[in-house]
Amino acid sequence: MSIIDQSELRLASIDDPTAHQLRLLLTLAEELHFGRAARRLYLTQPALSQQIRSLEERLGVSLFHRSSRRVELTAAGRAVLPAARSVVDAADELRNIARRMTSGSERLRLGVCESFTALDSTRTIIAALTELHPDLGPDVRVLDRFSDQLLALQSGEIDAAFAHFPVPDDLHCEPLAVEPRLACIAGSDPLTERSSLELTDLAEHRVISLVSPTFRAGHDFWSVNPRPDGSQVRYAAHAGSSFESLLSTVSLGGTVAFVPAVAADLYPRPDLRYLDVEDLTECTFGIAWHPGNPVPTKLAILHEVVNDYRQGSHARTDAPEQAKVATENT
Repeated sequence: MSIIDQSELRLASIDDPTAHQLRLLLTLAEELHFGRAARRLYLTQPALSQQIRSLEERLGVSLFHRSSRRVELTAAGRAVLPAARSVVDAADELRNIARRMTSGSERLRLGVCESFTALDSTRTIIAALTELHPDLGPDVRVLDRFSDQLLALQSGEIDAAFAHFPVPDDLHCEPLAVEPRLACIAGSDPLTERSSLELTDLAEHRVISLVSPTFRAGHDFWSVNPRPDGSQVRYAAHAGSSFESLLSTVSLGGTVAFVPAVAADLYPRPDLRYLDVEDLTECTFGIAWHPGNPVPTKLAILHEVVNDYRQGSHARTDAPEQAKVATENT
């Protein structure tokens, strides 16, 4: 039997890509834009570029074609993605198991997008958890995007998240409020002169959405795909890295974003219009968690508080807190 020199083992371990580098690879492969990927990862663009080059050197292949106009995966880049995803998933699962085994006395970690913090349901549930279960928390973590919440839930970084439905099938969800969806278009759009709209009136507008195409059910819902008349949905090239960037893109014209009605109260802008669409269905806001969480005490308490909210005298629609105060004072 041959004996492997310890120095060879050390060298091999140094040259192996890290799970962190593979996570960066997967994010850049999804965004195909160094700036957007860096913002998602809370890195500077030069730091991300350096990590990707280091990964390429370790693997001995070029993973991306780079130019001043675009970033594309090479054939080698596409080939390594499935294995990279497997490694990252395994690392997440290891960390998740370790965290769950020691998290029995930790606070409930709740994820929420920044725009949801003004909603009545969010504030009421967080206040109830804080008052009735101070030992539980909650530890509220504000996340930029819906996709960030899903990733954090599935990796075990958070215990539950406030979210608009649909959510992936492996998550459990409880509805809190139902509200209309509106079409958000540029203020200069000729359609703003119309007294009523149908989806067919928006057929020439490209749809822009924050929900990644990798989550097909969510992407289709917020793109209204399929359309009632069977027409093909046209998509915008840039989905935005935040809700504010989505709105800024819409304000330039030619695109539409289908958004919860609460967005009109939370994000009023003179260069945008939020319009009712007669054949656009409603959306549901609620809370989601992973049913396989092996620390059930937290989720049992959360479920109890959510049920109390749902059975209480709360409005069917989920108005922002400032809007409710304004109504009460009139």
